[in-house]
Amino acid sequence: MLAKGALTSKTSGEGDIRKALIADGNLIDCIVNLPAKLFLNTQIPAALWFMNRARNNGHPRKNEILFIDARNLGHLINRRTKELSQEDIQQIADTYHAWLNSSVIPAQAGIQPYQDVKGFCASVPLSRVAELDYVLTPGRYVGLPDEEDDFNFAERFAALKAEFEAQLLEEATLNKAITENLAKVQV
Repeated sequence: MLAKGALTSKTSGEGDIRKALIADGNLIDCIVNLPAKLFLNTQIPAALWFMNRARNNGHPRKNEILFIDARNLGHLINRRTKELSQEDIQQIADTYHAWLNSSVIPAQAGIQPYQDVKGFCASVPLSRVAELDYVLTPGRYVGLPDEEDDFNFAERFAALKAEFEAQLLEEATLNKAITENLAKVQV
């Protein structure tokens, strides 16, 4: 586990170290971006790095890295501390195992095949990681989740315009009342 900054920083040769781990050593299996506030002694977000020395020896995904963005998982147990539930941990573990085994074990009853999930996980070719200068931030690869948006702009704009016009009328009425009351005050 490393601080999240180690995924992108180029100071102190960190960019060169990431490049060596990927391009030269092909050691990184998976990067999991964790939510902030998981640890009592620091608020700094962290990332898990899963490394495997045997990636070049028959590893089913030797030319890919799995990125998991778990920043939105977990729940606050108090103002300063977040906790991952068993379901959150299981979701991360299941995703990793499905990714690792999906090219080896055909889909069987109870074993879900791996699929990229926008906003959560993506299996990325090493060539794509190289194109992005060996930056390992999962959010860069998994993207944003697809969210249903039933927002109707014309309807919302009309409602806001009507509310604003009503507030302008109320302002005029209040300004008139204030002026009349001030006129009644004798200096």
